[in-house]
Formats: sequence, structure tokens, C-alpha cells
Amino acid sequence: MDGGRWDDLDAATALALLEWQAEMGADEPVLDAPLDRFAVSDRPPAPPPAAAPSKSAAPPEPEPGLWVAEAIRLAEAAQSLDDLATAQERFDGIELKKGAGRFVFADGNPAARVLILGEAPGDEEDRQGRPFVGRAGQLLDRMFAAIGMARDHVDAARALYITNVLPWRPPGNRDPSDAEMAMMMPFVRRHVDLVAPDLIVLMGNTPCQAALGRRGILRLRGTWTEAFGRPALPMTHPAYLLRNPVAKKDAWADLLGLQARLETLAV
Repeated sequence: MDGGRWDDLDAATALALLEWQAEMGADEPVLDAPLDRFAVSDRPPAPPPAAAPSKSAAPPEPEPGLWVAEAIRLAEAAQSLDDLATAQERFDGIELKKGAGRFVFADGNPAARVLILGEAPGDEEDRQGRPFVGRAGQLLDRMFAAIGMARDHVDAARALYITNVLPWRPPGNRDPSDAEMAMMMPFVRRHVDLVAPDLIVLMGNTPCQAALGRRGILRLRGTWTEAFGRPALPMTHPAYLLRNPVAKKDAWADLLGLQARLETLAV
């Protein structure tokens, strides 16, 4: 086709022709003039010279290891949950803090025997500043209500305390990175120490990765282990149950196992 005829094509026709060519197996454009590929160097172009740093430029960010050390210092200095919340909210080492809406620390009764450790806030949690308040959180409340437990129960024996590995919502609800978890773990450990629960529920893959160094919640769920020096039970996240209702049967078995373990510890 000569240039004039191509110029006469409208956008829809051009797109249809392109799709037809792809279906016929054309996978590489051909230039008007032949190209001698043996004459083309495989060496990538040299990068442009680095510009000299400006005297007014911001100082480089500290290494992640330095931020972890700072997180340890702040967490260990906290003598109460209020102290810990203040220290963690002011911690500036984690970049996603800048794009999150609200700091999400915890919810429930701090005297509870059971601490639920989740992953990170979602959209609704980011708006309300409380963990597990979206659709997954509503299912979590119904699950534990079935064994007589609730986050707002005044009786510590039937109460829940809920927090997350990350207190800020990752952009796009992506999984937390290893570096982000490493910076938050000193706060999580101190959080567990201050609440001092009898049992911990690791709700999903991210808490298992953070606390146990392992993933694969469908293999881990239902089997008691130890995290932060306390008995811990991995469970599938309620968000997974919403997508896979057939898995609710296993979640119910895990809840009954949790209830039995609590009764054993109470004796």
C-alpha cells in the first residue's frame, strides 16, 4: 500500500487490519528500507553522565537496616499501648505511610485472651482507622460470634484484640514487602508483649510470613505452632473465605480447635 492509501484509513479500520495481521502470525514490523542487523551493535547505549549533586538536594534516605534499628529503639521504649501507638505513628522509615489515609493501630479489648494478627488495612480500614471493618472484617466478626467471642466483649475471656502487621494501607492493597515487614516487626513484637494474650491467630499468609518465616496458609492452617513465644493458630483470611465459600468448613474446624484450646488453658 502506498502512503496515500494508508493515510485514508480511519482509526477503527487500521486497528482491525493490525489485529488481522497479528492473527495471521505477523509478530514484527518491517521498515520501508532494509535493515542490516549484522551491522547493529548489541552493546546497549552508554548511560548519560550523572549530574553533580545539588547543594540544595535532600540528603539520601537511611538504609533499611538503620530504620529497623530505629524501630527497635522506639518499640522497646514504649511502656504502654498508647506509647507504642504514638511511636509507631511517628515512625517515618516506611514509605507507604505517605500515601495512606489513616494510621490503623488496633481494635478490641486489650485484656483479651486472643490476639488476631492480620495483614494490613484495606480501603474501608484506611477510611475508618480500625482493622477488619470491611466485608472481610464483618465475616470475621460473625465467625468468632459463632463461638461466643467478640472484639467489643467486656469479658476478657470472650474478647478479641485485633491488629495488623502493617498499620498503613499499601497502595492498591498489594502484599507488604519484606523490607516493610522487617521495619514493622519490632512494633508487632512489642504490641504482643504489651497485650500478653494467651493465644494468637495468624490470619493469612502475611502474618505467617512475618511471625513464622513461612507462607502457604492452606498447608499451615489448623495446625498449632508458636509465635512470639505463645501458642499460635494459622487460619485462612476471611477475604479468602469470601472468594472460596467451600473453605468455610475448614475455618469452622479451626474455630472449634481454638475454642477447645482456650478451655484447656482455662483449667
